[in-house]
Amino acid sequence: MTDPLTTDPGLYQLVFENDRVRVLEYEDRPGDATHAHTHPDSVMITLSSFRRVITAGGRDHDVALEAHQVRWLDAQQHQGRNVGDTATHSIFIELKEPHGSAPADPRIGPSAS
Repeated sequence: MTDPLTTDPGLYQLVFENDRVRVLEYEDRPGDATHAHTHPDSVMITLSSFRRVITAGGRDHDVALEAHQVRWLDAQQHQGRNVGDTATHSIFIELKEPHGSAPADPRIGPSAS
């Protein structure tokens, strides 16, 4: 796994982490690009509207999203480039548990950890 905090520390910031999830904040400007990196299964929340080209599996994918969208992302390796004229600002909630697993100790309510 190629961690985006390692490949692009100027674009990704760790916001929160515990044994079940990791939350990353991503910010860039038009023209910025990331190096190839991986994400596990994740939820992405867009805080700004943006246009990007994502390269994965040897193919380019045009992506244009509006602010305040919530999207599921299957685990993937990719790199991206901001091809729009607005900054990209997103939150990634990365799941650490394997697909289909249930927590061993389910809890109800918010927790600080």
